[in-house]
Amino acid sequence: MAVSVDTVYQRVLAILNKEQRGYVTPQEFNLFANQAQSDIFEQYFYDINQFGRMHGNDTEYSDMLNLLNEKINIFEKTGNMTYSAPNWTVPSDLYRLGTIIYNNIEAERINANEYLYINASPLTKPTNDRPIFVASATGYKVYGAAALTSGVSCNYIKVPATVEWAYNTVAGRAVYNATNATNFELHASEETELVFKILQLAGLSIKELQVYQIGNQMEGQNTQQEKA
Repeated sequence: MAVSVDTVYQRVLAILNKEQRGYVTPQEFNLFANQAQSDIFEQYFYDINQFGRMHGNDTEYSDMLNLLNEKINIFEKTGNMTYSAPNWTVPSDLYRLGTIIYNNIEAERINANEYLYINASPLTKPTNDRPIFVASATGYKVYGAAALTSGVSCNYIKVPATVEWAYNTVAGRAVYNATNATNFELHASEETELVFKILQLAGLSIKELQVYQIGNQMEGQNTQQEKA
């Protein structure tokens, strides 16, 4: 379930109004919102690395690694790759590649310097039932019995969609337009964290140290509760 962009914006405005610390325009909010979403999203992968080295919690709904994977699973996709000789290119919204697949068979990833040795031996050379792929700066080469030019797809983590609090101007005021808005794609549990991060960015923008400190303090308390 996505996080409502309007709910987050109204919470940010309510806190700023309560503290009498200024106003964040829709344009500013959209910039802050996308930065906050990106920060939270990228932190998932650092946290997975950290918690992956720790002993898990046996409680089904409180194991941090399981919770992080649940948040990342929202962004998992399967998509067709595009062939332009001699390389395959990944979908444009890719953030991190998972697996490359040919005819429902996962291709094994190898380094470029391994290909000559693997291909030279009848025992290890790739086949259509045992495909391999090589990554480079220009794309991916996928091999079966020969270089493959069709039937290749991939599993991957996509980047979050660009958030937008859309609006119409009515009597000089910005009125929310839900039809054209784009919500946060993050897990519903991230709503509070988004508010805190946006407050921090807003505080820096309007040069209000107290607003930044409020957001920072709230975020710290929230993070401590999550990781306790």
